[in-house]
Amino acid sequence: MTVIVKAKRVLGGNRASLIGFTIVGLNIVVALAAPLLSPGSPVKNDGLNPIAGPSLAHLAGTDKMGRDVLSRTLYGGRIALTDTLLATVATIVAGTALGCIVAYRRGWLDEIVMRLVDAVLSVPALLSLLVIVTVLGSHTWVLVVAITVVYAPSVARVIRAAALEVVPRDYVTAARARGERMLPILWREVLPNVLDVVLVECAMRASWVVLLVSSLSFLGVGANPPTPDWGLMVADNSSLIAVAPWASLAPIVALASLVVGLNLAADGLSKSLGVDRMRGNAA
Repeated sequence: MTVIVKAKRVLGGNRASLIGFTIVGLNIVVALAAPLLSPGSPVKNDGLNPIAGPSLAHLAGTDKMGRDVLSRTLYGGRIALTDTLLATVATIVAGTALGCIVAYRRGWLDEIVMRLVDAVLSVPALLSLLVIVTVLGSHTWVLVVAITVVYAPSVARVIRAAALEVVPRDYVTAARARGERMLPILWREVLPNVLDVVLVECAMRASWVVLLVSSLSFLGVGANPPTPDWGLMVADNSSLIAVAPWASLAPIVALASLVVGLNLAADGLSKSLGVDRMRGNAA
């Protein structure tokens, strides 16, 4: 019941969050319906019809290999959303667990973990990912692990700041006095009281993950041809942008809509749930 009340407060009380979730929802629906909406195969070449302009046969034109741009864009949403979901969930789970544990334990563990977090955050995210992906390859599991390693420390820092306000409270002290172990206390007493911050972090990190995955594909270390990936589509057709702008425009618009939707959702969540101050203190 509490979740329903919070959902109504978020969606009903903030226009930005409503618009953001609507845009993200439309992206999800379109991605799921890609086989039904696509006019053709996203990987089939047509050497007789390269860089053709928009027409009834190809509503968004074709790329330099004669592949249907609309089909590739629609299927590209599936890849973007799948990679984003897996990487974001892994990042949030790892960061939340780490942040709650160090906030509860404090002492030497907190000092060591926070210094390691500072060390990881001192290296640019894209540079770290390039090194990991170049060494281990561009498989989905590698991307998920790499993004988790890069972004989980910053999530842990934010969640730790939120948990530090919860751990000293009476109900946590009472649970300790009853002899309960750390994990049950974190699960039942601490996590529900930092869930608002976790939700905002989830929406915010998701928008960064989308851009990061697309950036890797654009740089040639992400998805491999002929995978219908948005970043790879832009990279493949960047040399022809003056001649056939439609080949790059469709994936750019799709990527922009998803990122804008996630950013609006994160901004709306932060304002509706009142976690701006918490995020500011943890920065």
